[in-house]
Amino acid sequence: MAVGIFDSGLGGLTVLDAAQTRLPDVDFLYFGDSAHAPYGVRDADDVYNLTRAAVQHLWDRGCDLVILACNTASAAALRRMQEEGLPDGKRVLGVFVPLIEALTERQWGDNSPPREVAVKHVALFATPATVASRAFQRELAFRAIGVDVEAQACGGVVDAIEEGDSILAEALVRSHVDALKRKMPEPQAAILGCTHYPLMQDAFKKALGSEVKVFSQAELVAESLADYLGRHPNMLGSGQAGFLTTGDAARVSDRATQLLRRQITFEAA
Repeated sequence: MAVGIFDSGLGGLTVLDAAQTRLPDVDFLYFGDSAHAPYGVRDADDVYNLTRAAVQHLWDRGCDLVILACNTASAAALRRMQEEGLPDGKRVLGVFVPLIEALTERQWGDNSPPREVAVKHVALFATPATVASRAFQRELAFRAIGVDVEAQACGGVVDAIEEGDSILAEALVRSHVDALKRKMPEPQAAILGCTHYPLMQDAFKKALGSEVKVFSQAELVAESLADYLGRHPNMLGSGQAGFLTTGDAARVSDRATQLLRRQITFEAA
């Protein structure tokens, strides 16, 4: 029995790693669409179509519950998929809500009206597609009022991470943080709004300074998933654990092994 985890590439491995730590008795089937990565520079319809096809593949493999461990997919595809209707017994969850619940200090599933929160100035670092969607601001408005969000599109960071070029990725992070600070000199909190970015969390923290609280998604999503499965144990499905990719399986396996520092073997999807 496995829960599906989908990402455009390797960034979702940060969510997978945290979920396996939090839920050691749950199996996971990971799907990385590396052949079409990165999603962050694609238009909304393209992201939707690619995400829909990947989720369908995981459903076909027996995963009743699929986590979109990709902010771009969550921003551009999740609401549309839910509005168009999901098959009976199938669910798709995104990664924005657990992050916003933590930022606004709400309990999991708290659907009370929006209210004032302590943090007033928030920096959002995300892919160009996620920034353009304004999905983070929309979801935040359901839960909090009076919060100023300054978004910075971080072009190139995902590509550098996927290519294993940490020097370039760090340089890009510093550049994007500098650009954000020109617009919002003193953010109180920073959101790493891409599941690739936790791999560069130290670089973000160094560039932002110790006074800025950095919110990363992996552990928050894992905790939210644990809560969801506690309430819906029937959503474990019948799928088998493993790793699937639309890219070069050997190359993706090597990169994943480097990122997680343990042997990861992908198969062709």
